[in-house]
Amino acid sequence: MCAAASSSSLCPLKPVTQMTGYDPVVWLTQEKAMNPASIMRMRLLDRTNLNERYQHSVLISALRSMAALQVVAAHLRRELFPSLKAVADPSLWYQGLAFLTGFSHIAVVIFFLLSGWLVGGSLLNKLGEPHCMLSYAIDRITRMWIVLVPAFVLTLAIGTIMQTVDPGRVSYAPDNEYSWSTFWGNLFGLQGMAVPRFGGNFSLWSLSNEMWYYALFPLLLLPVIAQRGSIKVAGLAACALIGYQLLFDLMLYFLIWLLGVLFSRIRIEASRAARLVLIIVIVALAVHYRLNGSIGTLVAATFAEDLLFSVLFLCLLSSLQFPANRAGIGNRLASLAGLLAPFSFTLYVIHYPLIYLAKFLHDPIGSAELSTADPASLLTYSAVFTAIVVFAYLFHLPFEAHTYRLRRFVKRLLLAPASVPEHFEGTPAARRRP
Repeated sequence: MCAAASSSSLCPLKPVTQMTGYDPVVWLTQEKAMNPASIMRMRLLDRTNLNERYQHSVLISALRSMAALQVVAAHLRRELFPSLKAVADPSLWYQGLAFLTGFSHIAVVIFFLLSGWLVGGSLLNKLGEPHCMLSYAIDRITRMWIVLVPAFVLTLAIGTIMQTVDPGRVSYAPDNEYSWSTFWGNLFGLQGMAVPRFGGNFSLWSLSNEMWYYALFPLLLLPVIAQRGSIKVAGLAACALIGYQLLFDLMLYFLIWLLGVLFSRIRIEASRAARLVLIIVIVALAVHYRLNGSIGTLVAATFAEDLLFSVLFLCLLSSLQFPANRAGIGNRLASLAGLLAPFSFTLYVIHYPLIYLAKFLHDPIGSAELSTADPASLLTYSAVFTAIVVFAYLFHLPFEAHTYRLRRFVKRLLLAPASVPEHFEGTPAARRRP
């Protein structure tokens, strides 16, 4: 999603006020003794903390990778194996696989929360600077299209191999999954509303949410930042009109995205014990939802449970805003997991076409499923999963890896030179932003 499943630093990152009261050591960090009467204290921040050296940023990077991998693992299992409920006597290993790959719903929720934190928080940091809204629009469009356009071309190529696309015939039909209308509709977030998902790519549903959240958030800010009353009213009117036209579920989960923005300006001072309790509750809640809740798309019926999870998760994230100890074993593992973050968006977008291709190559008729009784099926599943991740990494190198180069190029064309300083997004921390 996220999206999987996707956000960006909009400018040179300025560290927030130095945070005190912590002696960082390992993953959860040991700190100086706090007032026993104050287990958790909340403080509003003047700026969103995007400092990559802080513990919450380490966690964000790791979660981007892990959430993308979870979505791929879940979709691959769904396509290669029968549903667990359809198997009369499932083997122990398949029950374990089904459980471990059943958290894709929560993964997408996390994508939205991180997107709100990073994208919305970054825009808040830039308010008042020259061309901040135009710069924001360029950031968002280049971020999405440098991945989506080549991914859609890849989808067409795979469709040609599978003989679901006739390369000699151009279609403009809005109900054709491979038509030009669908191509452009998906670039502008209209999938599921005006056009189908391009190439039948199920993962594209969440990108529609993301794109509209990117568009709606600046409109919500206009009543606050605009100088003229007419612009304030126009911003609210445009937001209301667009929201009225969009799907109810999409707009409902905009509140989840906005929670990410809100908590990006909140720092929670919590004891190590309090953070540990939060982690235990969050994990227990995720397991409970996996066993008893919904594991499908985000709809009104799942909003209450997702809201509870979101608040707890963001409380934990806000409580981790202290300098990270990179030498700790937990942070080393998190940094290792975060290595996939730079191409997590590519992985999220192209994994479904690659799954379709793998199924076609395994059985051109498309009727065979892997056996849930044969342990060798797990090896096949693992091999396909690994191949998809490796291909996504290679595919991102000529495209997503150059997001910031494209972004700087477009800004030099459209913005005044003074508004695009040479050090813009030039730091390693900025380049790692999605």
